[in-house]
Amino acid sequence: MGKKQYELTEGEWAILKAVWEKQPCAAPTVQEALEKKKGWTYSTVKTMMDRMADKGLLKMEKIRNLYLYRPAITQTEAQNSEIVRTIKRAFNGALTPMMQFLVENNNLSRKQLSELEAMIKSKKGKGKSKNKQAS
Repeated sequence: MGKKQYELTEGEWAILKAVWEKQPCAAPTVQEALEKKKGWTYSTVKTMMDRMADKGLLKMEKIRNLYLYRPAITQTEAQNSEIVRTIKRAFNGALTPMMQFLVENNNLSRKQLSELEAMIKSKKGKGKSKNKQAS
């Protein structure tokens, strides 16, 4: 699993979601987007975004006296890191027990179970066609 793993705080998630949605954007844009949910001041958001740039989570570009931010990681990379971390902590790194837990403890509807089953069948089918091509 050679992918880089990111440990994002709740605040970093909030900022990244805003940046993914509004990129490229300046800190005031992000602060306005999060003001109602978080109540953060401009200086709080700017400090967090600068730290996130230092950590490699955001890219920062200076145009005259304006700093524009873009995500340095994709939403998929962030989600993958979060899932991998959770599986490691709660299920000793084993995916099957986690899936079993989710299926048994979350009152999934028939539709949700059918969707999961279809995803698994689709994935199995793709694996078979790859194996046939390799032979």
